[in-house]
Amino acid sequence: MTITAAIIVGNPKTKSRTRRAAELLAAALGAEASVLEVAELGPGLLGFGSPGVAEAVAHVQTAELVIAASPTYKGTYTGLLKLFLDQFETATGLAGQVGIPLMLGGGPAHALAPELILKPVLVELGAICPAQGLYQLDSRYTDDGTRERWIERWGPTILATAAQRRATTGGASQ
Repeated sequence: MTITAAIIVGNPKTKSRTRRAAELLAAALGAEASVLEVAELGPGLLGFGSPGVAEAVAHVQTAELVIAASPTYKGTYTGLLKLFLDQFETATGLAGQVGIPLMLGGGPAHALAPELILKPVLVELGAICPAQGLYQLDSRYTDDGTRERWIERWGPTILATAAQRRATTGGASQ
């Protein structure tokens, strides 16, 4: 049975390298993925109660795997991604879902950003993050082998955790 994934793209530019890197990661995991471009949600992100944003949150909550993807801006993920993640309830918004923090950057200086900056937010929202976050250089993410090495090391853990959650909950988490 195929794992379902929701890709949350926090890049202010749609159809970005960030999106492509997340799509490649989901495909490498064999996941059936849907993509949410947070930039397309518009001003509804600035408050609470927007029907479009609520629908996007509900859609993400139906997936077994959540890939939160962002470019690295000043050593962290984008404010756009933060605005969207703030729409989820603390401790329960992503409860039971497997989370993967993915970030792209211009150089190796921020390689720990997914692990130290983005992963704690996913965990705070209730996601299970059984693997290290993935950081890729935005100029080389398609051919530098980082994704393949990450999949070799962490893919079995991600898939086993998702399968275990599916068996425990009888399907998607929400």
